Amino acid sequence: MQHIVTIDEIENSDNKTLYYTFDDVIEGIDSEGPIKADLEIKSLGEFIEVSGNVKGILNLECDLCLKNFRYDLEFNLDEMFAKYALQDEYGKETELKDGQFMTDLNGSNEIDIYDLLYQSVILNLPNRKVCGINCNRDEFFIEEEISDSRMDVFKNIQIQPKK
Repeated sequence: MQHIVTIDEIENSDNKTLYYTFDDVIEGIDSEGPIKADLEIKSLGEFIEVSGNVKGILNLECDLCLKNFRYDLEFNLDEMFAKYALQDEYGKETELKDGQFMTDLNGSNEIDIYDLLYQSVILNLPNRKVCGINCNRDEFFIEEEISDSRMDVFKNIQIQPKK
């Protein structure tokens, strides 16, 4: 299923504001059920603002113990799109303020909501995925005793403290 919104749809909606509900699985993201988003897509003259709330339950792997765990994802989305090409020296994205970027539609007449949500979910994953505050990786890794006869000499060494 495609999740495309055209600029014409936004421009022709009441108050140039379109309300969009996304409730679908996103390929490449391991989630329990669909990712849900309630979005407001608003025309601001030469710009389009997409804002709203995104949530879902993801299946992640703990960076410490490698155990799978459920992660409740929820964040607010606030993205700006330029309808027409921005000045050439700015390239494809222009920073507006700390943490916010404007995507240039380069004259395209549509916004791919599916792609926008895929990128936003990926960017909102925690940098360090840990299954819990009490994660103890040591209980999941049992070191095997290495038997190397050359190391036997070290088994019976007794170290005397300096006096």
